[in-house]
Amino acid sequence: MDLQLGRQVVIVTGAASGIGAAAARCLSAEGVGGLVLSDRDATGLARLQAELSPETPVETARADLADPAAARTIAATATTRFGRIDGLVNAAGLTTRGSFETGTAAIWDQLFAVNARAGFLLMQAAIADMKRRGGAGAIVNILSMNAHCGIPELAIYAGTKGAMQTLTKNAAQAHMADRIRVNGINLGWVATEGEQRMQAETLGKGADWQQSAAAALPLGRLVTAGECARLVAFLLSDASAPMSGAVIDFEQKVTGAL
Repeated sequence: MDLQLGRQVVIVTGAASGIGAAAARCLSAEGVGGLVLSDRDATGLARLQAELSPETPVETARADLADPAAARTIAATATTRFGRIDGLVNAAGLTTRGSFETGTAAIWDQLFAVNARAGFLLMQAAIADMKRRGGAGAIVNILSMNAHCGIPELAIYAGTKGAMQTLTKNAAQAHMADRIRVNGINLGWVATEGEQRMQAETLGKGADWQQSAAAALPLGRLVTAGECARLVAFLLSDASAPMSGAVIDFEQKVTGAL
């Protein structure tokens, strides 16, 4: 499918690795008009930029989304280099563990700052530019199946994704007449570099944790970042219009099934 993304300028956060990097690669392969890649990992951004097609105009914006000013910096990078923002992929996020027994105010503030507040501020900046120009736009928020409830150790994380799920629908409703579409993807268990570090190192499950986890899943494997990236590209493109306010469960199970 030709998604005809050649005129779109898209911001991708969390672009140094994982879902963000996969989305950037996919958008570059689809011939997107311009990419603004943001992450706090400058080395990872440089490495990704070197991988992308030389035909893809790219600007990088090193930023820590825990800083409320980061959204303005990223948006300004896009408008300074390309003159506009046509699309936004909110892929950055933290998965720090915190349950009702182990969670702290510091973990709460950290997760909500990066996973929810930054996403809101980035959407706010993108919508402002789209409305200023009177141009259509598309936003894709990377959410989580944990937004439905979540496992106990991810209580605070689940709360942030629940907040973004609601904000996705709110933005879609508020700006439908502005031709700004906002959709979300509730990701299940995805094989990413960050998940590898979390499972193998932080949680101490060892380097072969993925083989054991995959054996218990219907497809015998985890979802891949590339599979998610294809859906991101589709939702950014006019091929998915007029879909807005949708949150797609992207997992190997059906929510509510016994």
